[in-house]
Amino acid sequence: MSINKKVAVYIHWPYCRSKCPYCDFFKMVKKDVNQEQIIADYLKELDFYHDLIPDYQVRSVFFGGGTPSLIKPQNIEHILDYINRLWGLDGKAEISLEANPNSEYPEMFKKLKDAGINRLSLGVQALNDADLKFLGRTHNLAQALHSMEEVLKNFDNHSIDLIYARPEQTLNDWEKELRQAISFGFKHLSLYQLTIEEGTVFQKRGIKSLEEEQASQMYLYTVEALRKNGYLRYEVSNFARPGFESVHNKCYWLGDDYIGIGPSAHGRLSINKHHFAFEHPHIREELSSRERAEELVIMGLRLQNGINKQHFKDICGLELNSFINRHNKELLIKEQMLEETKDFLRATDKGFLVLDYLTLQLCL
Repeated sequence: MSINKKVAVYIHWPYCRSKCPYCDFFKMVKKDVNQEQIIADYLKELDFYHDLIPDYQVRSVFFGGGTPSLIKPQNIEHILDYINRLWGLDGKAEISLEANPNSEYPEMFKKLKDAGINRLSLGVQALNDADLKFLGRTHNLAQALHSMEEVLKNFDNHSIDLIYARPEQTLNDWEKELRQAISFGFKHLSLYQLTIEEGTVFQKRGIKSLEEEQASQMYLYTVEALRKNGYLRYEVSNFARPGFESVHNKCYWLGDDYIGIGPSAHGRLSINKHHFAFEHPHIREELSSRERAEELVIMGLRLQNGINKQHFKDICGLELNSFINRHNKELLIKEQMLEETKDFLRATDKGFLVLDYLTLQLCL
């Protein structure tokens, strides 16, 4: 069998012990679920996609959620073995899992590693008890710190998530918290600005986002502070030591092929020069080249390197400068929000603060 294409696999585990008040993702709060039946359904979904793309190889698997650390390690191992039997896992495949700091069972992180996970992303979110409570997290600071130590002990590739621009948070508060986060030595940091989304508990309670100028100051400080400490921004909210960027998440931003398994999961596949969007369960929609191109602009501008013009053409078949609004592009370059080279179109530091505006102007 000739393998010349790679695919990423996202496994969505929607179940949580509780739902955080800022979360607008599809999640189900259940304490007990029939894991064996759910895993059996996942394997049937994998069979469906294997019938579509039998000759691919899997470059990455990402267990997201929800709280995928609730999955029993033996079930994680079963899924990975099944994926490997169907397609084969690349020898350097990145196998990621999102976990919460309050461990579900003794030696959880060691057992996750033994099951085949080689990259652990820990949802810390805040480094003080008051804000953890405000964010609705079920762990406290002591549990977070203990889990961080366990992750560092068990994994070579690791990441933590933090949320900043919390209501009433000051730049000084965030500077101290970020310095503490840096001090642990994680290889990757995902840092998300708190936004109040429609339909969330925060929105219903009338919680307001931090003032935009303050949030922007925090972001610009974050980028510079991390750069000085060896973390490079490779995507608007993601920072890594060189060589530790998330292989899986870059598939989304670059527009590469990926499949989604589980409730609310989605995927993108190019098959015989046709572009398809997939949604659970097996809902397939063919995308035009222009629809796919618009997605590539929206996602690609999130990357520090921006949109690779040749990669863009390879995927959607269109020249970038023929697709985008060139008049608006020149205005944005003049306003120092965009910069262009022979091979790339990318956002500047100023542009990263207004990515939605940039994509709107380019896709008009």
